[in-house]
Amino acid sequence: MSSELNARQRLDTPQTGRRFRFLTYDVEAVGRASERLARFLGTGRYLMIQTIIVIVWVALNIFAVRLQWDPYPFILLNLAFSTQAAYAAPLILLAQNRQENRDRVSLEEDRSRAEQTKADTEFLARELAALRIAVGEVATRDYLRRELDEIKTILADTEESQTRHK
Repeated sequence: MSSELNARQRLDTPQTGRRFRFLTYDVEAVGRASERLARFLGTGRYLMIQTIIVIVWVALNIFAVRLQWDPYPFILLNLAFSTQAAYAAPLILLAQNRQENRDRVSLEEDRSRAEQTKADTEFLARELAALRIAVGEVATRDYLRRELDEIKTILADTEESQTRHK
C-alpha cells in the first residue's frame, strides 16, 4: 500500500524543473550581460564597426571574384542582420525592463524619503512655533529693567514718604 501511495504521489505531483536541468542560468548575470550589450549596441563605436564590416563584406563580394561567398543580393548579409536584430531586440527590451525596475525602486525610495522629510519639516515647524510662544512669555532684559526701575522708584517714593512722616 505504501508503494501505491508513493506511485500516486509521483503521478499526482507535477515534475517541474526536471526536464531542462541543463538550462539553469543566473538571471542576474544574463540581465547584466544584456544591459552591457544593449549599451554597446547604442554607441557610435558599434555603428562604425558595423558600417566597416558591411563595406568590407560588400566590397569583397563585388570585387574579389574568387572570394564571392555572398553574391550581389547579399542574402547571407541580410540573414546576418536579421539574426542580429532578432537577438538585439529582446536583449534591449530586457535591459529596459531592468532599468524600469530600478527606476521603480528608486521612485519608491524617493517617495518615502519625501514623506519622511515632510514629516520632519512639519515637526520642526511645530517645535519652532512652540519655541516662539515660549519665548514670547519669557521676560526680556528690557522688560526686567523697566520693572526693576519701577520697583526702585516705588521704593524710593516709599522711603521718602516715610522720612517725611517721621
